[in-house]
Amino acid sequence: MKTNSQLSVTLHLLLHLADSASPVTSQALAGAMHTNPVVIRRMIGGLRDAGLVHSSKGHNGGWSLARDLAEITLLDVYHALGSPRLLALTHRADNPDCLVEKAVNASLGDAFEAAEALLLTRFGNVSLAALRHDVHAALGHVPPLCADGNAA
Repeated sequence: MKTNSQLSVTLHLLLHLADSASPVTSQALAGAMHTNPVVIRRMIGGLRDAGLVHSSKGHNGGWSLARDLAEITLLDVYHALGSPRLLALTHRADNPDCLVEKAVNASLGDAFEAAEALLLTRFGNVSLAALRHDVHAALGHVPPLCADGNAA
């Protein structure tokens, strides 16, 4: 089954940007992600279009966050990536006149819709500030949390 790690990779990139005091080049991000700068630029373009990051040109130029981490949710990033398919499982559509296929597809379709709705709701409740807090906690230096549960 084919997997898609685009959301995970993008979150990784954004957290690297969050921890940088100055703009980060595509080359530096590519090094951190063990990939090619072209891949980074292609991926980050949608984030720029969604207003999550911006770029600066020239000496000391690069990518930086355009919004505060507490204002960016997993759902924002997911939408910036073009709302890719969440579930790799799907139903069969080979014989639309088959009553068994119709019953199976209806049942699976309802379950898939419910799972996707639950996942998207969860995405909307997790900020990048909370993710950053988890990373810093794992590293042993935790930034303080605000009353809303987001990192300061």
